[in-house]
Amino acid sequence: MKNLDLKKTFPQNFLWGGATAANQLEGGWNKGGKGLSVSDVYTFDSSRPKSEWLNQWVEMTHSQVQEALDPNSKKYYPKRVGNDFYNHYKEDIAMFGEMGFKCYRMSIAWTRIFPRGDEENPNEEGLKFYDNIFDECLKYGIEPMVSLSHYEMPLTLALEYGGWYNRKCVDFYVKFVETCFKRYKDKVKYWLTFNEINCIKHHLFVSAGIIEEGLENIEQKRWQSAHHQFVASAIATKRCHEIIPDSKVGCMVSYQLLVPYSCNPDDIQLTVDEQRMSLFFTDVQARGYYPAYTARFFEKKGVKLRIEDGDEEVMKENPVDFISFSYYMSSAVSVNANQLKGAVGNMLGKTVENPYLEASDWGWQIDPKGLRIALNQLYDRYQKPLFIAENGLGAYDKIEEDGTIQDDYRIEYLRKHIEQMKEAIKDGVELFGYTSWGCIDMISASTSQISKRYGYIYVDQDDDGNGTRKRIKKKSFDWYKNVIRTNGEEL
Repeated sequence: MKNLDLKKTFPQNFLWGGATAANQLEGGWNKGGKGLSVSDVYTFDSSRPKSEWLNQWVEMTHSQVQEALDPNSKKYYPKRVGNDFYNHYKEDIAMFGEMGFKCYRMSIAWTRIFPRGDEENPNEEGLKFYDNIFDECLKYGIEPMVSLSHYEMPLTLALEYGGWYNRKCVDFYVKFVETCFKRYKDKVKYWLTFNEINCIKHHLFVSAGIIEEGLENIEQKRWQSAHHQFVASAIATKRCHEIIPDSKVGCMVSYQLLVPYSCNPDDIQLTVDEQRMSLFFTDVQARGYYPAYTARFFEKKGVKLRIEDGDEEVMKENPVDFISFSYYMSSAVSVNANQLKGAVGNMLGKTVENPYLEASDWGWQIDPKGLRIALNQLYDRYQKPLFIAENGLGAYDKIEEDGTIQDDYRIEYLRKHIEQMKEAIKDGVELFGYTSWGCIDMISASTSQISKRYGYIYVDQDDDGNGTRKRIKKKSFDWYKNVIRTNGEEL
């Protein structure tokens, strides 16, 4: 029998770094020829109860969109402003370089390259902007990992074409990604086709450009849109490998580890069913075909997919090279309606609070050991390299009288999760990188607040967009710098 080497620590070429999304930090929504995206129509309403803040992301109505398009609207649209990375990117990337980042996971705003999404030719000013960003990254030895679609679908494709339910969006997307591959082939090796592709289950508008209000056959439109994204992802993977021969293409899912609330067999079965709805997306993208269990699921939902000639072949022939995922929390699942009082951060309606776990300021339950379980689940299932694309703690930060920000709670959160990453590596998991979420404070995806801070770098800005936008290092800045310097040995 061949001797198996025990992996004891992070590999020497491990990609430590941080992650952001263009729609949450760039700003410059009307600069450089950029068009409006689906994220640009979200506001933050502080008057609503905290328990409803997450709903502001899930909900989208026709009247809200129309008001957002009104140039005389008095509402504040945080994701149009971000943290003004558009004008601060050199300063910000220099700070990433000071921390020693090996990797910066970011996204390209589709609307900077094709403002409407259906143009014949790309916007050169937008292409040049990302040339500049990649050049800054490479100057500091930072490997870019680029998400091609991160909740930034052109608003025109949503309103005039009906979003991803329209097959034409496959062609629009392929033109966009081919443009990126050809332009940046000498600067970017790692690509992700869709950010958290499985979240089409929860928020149809930002994921697929579809407004649910008054919509008939929602499930048919949801899963047909997902099929179109699977096809688009497979074509993108094929074209990336052709244009950039040494490239690596990954999928990206939101992985909320689910556990049974009790040993009730019904809780256990429900947990399996619900977890499959995340694994379904990695099954398709990593294996190249729809798993057998989806037949029963689609029948129950009344869904009949329109699969065109060639779809199954391109999906089968072009699986992703690696699997990336976000991990923030685990949740317990119960069939008992009397127990359904899920934490604020949970989007699954059948989850309940786990009494063994603490929670963040936003009600997201903190479960570092769940990350080790998630890594093992995914690696056991696929035997493909894994990459943690998002993980972090959203919290209120306070500037002390001496000007420092003592975010020990964030350090503790990250330390415990990195410890479990090391345990997973000892288990035999092939993990090649970790980019913690929100390495610099930016607008929250779900609540559109900046006060929900994740970063090592504080940005002087409040939820109404006021502030100097001065960048300030938090205590976690130097801590993470040392983690990278010691390749995860000193935590």
